[in-house]
Amino acid sequence: MSVFRATARRLGPTRFLYRVGPLLVPLDRVVSRLTRGRVVALGLIPSALLSTCGRRTGRRRDSPLLCLPDGDGWVVVGSNWGRPAQPAWVLNLLADPAATLTLGGAAVPVKARLLDGSERAAQWARAVDVWPGYLAYQKRAGRPIHVFRLERV
Repeated sequence: MSVFRATARRLGPTRFLYRVGPLLVPLDRVVSRLTRGRVVALGLIPSALLSTCGRRTGRRRDSPLLCLPDGDGWVVVGSNWGRPAQPAWVLNLLADPAATLTLGGAAVPVKARLLDGSERAAQWARAVDVWPGYLAYQKRAGRPIHVFRLERV
């Protein structure tokens, strides 16, 4: 693990990242667009760009996210940095599960499935292993944090 990735993992649960992280998302979107999805989250964590259809506007919405490979699909977590509100992309997927996931510059059409029960618990444990900050986010959020499996269409 690189020094930068290790530092990012240590900063994950801190109040500092809770405040600063959301401010970095627009920069991450710009970097991702300029690199056509080859660089997401500045390469510090396993990431992808999720494109959803805005539930109210119908416009494409891009969200850089931590993304865990899972067999022939991927797992994403709707933490929103531990804020009380669900991230917009979660609400968009709940309204329309069709999306596109861009990994390493390749766009893959996917369909989202909200996980629950033991399947959610297993994927949550995997996500926390990769990004320990999720535990702090869960405490702060005061709401269920949704976990989705994205399956190739």
